[in-house]
Amino acid sequence: MTMQCYDLKGKTAIITGATKGIGKEIAIKLSNYGANITLVARNKKDLMKIKKIIDSSGNKSIAISADVSNLNSFNDIISQTIDKWDKIDILINNAGITKDNIIMRMKEEEWEDVVNVNLKGCFNGIKAVSREMMKNKYGKIINITSIVGHTGNLGQSNYAASKAGIIGMSKSLAIEYAKKNITINCVSPGFIQSKMTDNIVESIKSILTSKIPMSKLGTGEDVANTVAFLASDSANYITGETIHVNGGMYMA
Repeated sequence: MTMQCYDLKGKTAIITGATKGIGKEIAIKLSNYGANITLVARNKKDLMKIKKIIDSSGNKSIAISADVSNLNSFNDIISQTIDKWDKIDILINNAGITKDNIIMRMKEEEWEDVVNVNLKGCFNGIKAVSREMMKNKYGKIINITSIVGHTGNLGQSNYAASKAGIIGMSKSLAIEYAKKNITINCVSPGFIQSKMTDNIVESIKSILTSKIPMSKLGTGEDVANTVAFLASDSANYITGETIHVNGGMYMA
């Protein structure tokens, strides 16, 4: 069976939260398909590790340490990317944090921190890149949400609200930009293999997988493959949609 490959040569992609997990897999996948990559995260040391992986494969990247919850910071990401690559074709809003707690114990800053990074950070990215994409009359914006944004989850009211907000915002902005040749879509992962899930005891992991019709956790590459499709010209007529990558765990 031939592996699906998307041609992203000459395209420039910004990926936030690019140093770990899903973000790392997306960065590597898009770079292997030929895209120039702007890696964005807070930790400079981690950024340089992923940059080294991409560059050692003969692909091209720059690394920018930034706070996506700050609009001025995101505007600087856009400026540096244009200075390096001359244009921006793809924006992947992947940066996200969790600060779990039941509502009675949740501190106001735990709510604000999660919403500011996850939801406001996504808003900042779209707002900052919009002028450049409109000028070029082309753009692919892909926002990483979560199954929790659809189902809710105990102790994650802040995280669920931020992810559900991304979905609603994406639909609204997809309408705004539909005539500008800019598509805006979401990818909603379910339970994905990570360092966190590796540390779950087997009995709990068994309960977790029993809730998934495919009886297994997904991988970061599963999500990255879906992002690559949406970032490619194969998805030019898709906008305002959410693609679920969860092994059948959420069907609606």
